[in-house]
Amino acid sequence: MRTVKEVSRLTGVSVRTLHYYDAIGLLKPAEVTEAGYRLYDDTALGRLQNILLFRELQFPLKEIKAILDSPDFDPSEALAQQIKLLELQYQHIGELISFAREIQKKGVRNMDFQVFDTKRMEDYKSEVKERWGGTREYQEYEQKQEKAGDSAEAGRRMMNIFAELGALRQLPPSDRAVQEKIIALQKIITDNYYTCTDKILDELGKMYVDDERFKRNIDKAGGEGTAKFVKRAIEIHCAR
Repeated sequence: MRTVKEVSRLTGVSVRTLHYYDAIGLLKPAEVTEAGYRLYDDTALGRLQNILLFRELQFPLKEIKAILDSPDFDPSEALAQQIKLLELQYQHIGELISFAREIQKKGVRNMDFQVFDTKRMEDYKSEVKERWGGTREYQEYEQKQEKAGDSAEAGRRMMNIFAELGALRQLPPSDRAVQEKIIALQKIITDNYYTCTDKILDELGKMYVDDERFKRNIDKAGGEGTAKFVKRAIEIHCAR
C-alpha cells in the first residue's frame, strides 16, 4: 500500500489531481484509513498507469473513466490500442519535425499542409472509443456532448462566469449574486462534461488556486485574486 504522497512522488501526478480523480470516481484508493488517509495498491497503480497513457493520448477524463469501467475492458487489448496510437503520434511528430527542418533550410515556400492532418489518429481514436462505448457512463458522456454541441462554447461560457465573478470581488463570497454565479458554473460543468457534485466542485475550487495554469487563466479572465475568490465562494456553496 502506498499513501497519496508516495504515489505522487512515484508518478509525478500531483496530490491535488489524485484527490480530484478520487472525487470524480476515476481512480479510487484501495483503502481509506480511519484518519482519512488514502492508500493505493498495485491494482490502483495499474489503473493510474492506464489513465496516464490515455491522458498522454489526449482522451478526456470522462472518456477514460468510461473505457476503464467497461465490463468488457481488457487491459492487454487496451495497451495494444495505446501502443498503436502512440506509434501514430510518433510518426506524426516525426513528419512535423522533417517539415519544419525543410522550412528552416529552404524558407517558407512549401505550402503543403498535409503534414498537419491528424485524421488517421482521430479515426483510430474513434475506433477505440466505440470498442469500449457500451457503458452507461460513456453513453451519458456522448449524450451530453451531443446536447452541448460545442465544448469550446462551453469553455467560453465558463470563462465569462469567471469574468463576472471577478467583477463581484468587492462583495462577500456568500452574497446571493456571487452564489448564483457558482450555481451557474456548476450547471455548465454538469451539462457539458460530467455530473458536477458538490464534492467534485469543491475539489475543482481547490485546483483553481493550487494549479498555476488554472489560477493564471481565471485571474486573467476576472482580474488578480479571482481564483481565490471563486475558491472561497465554492467552499461556501458546498458547505450549505
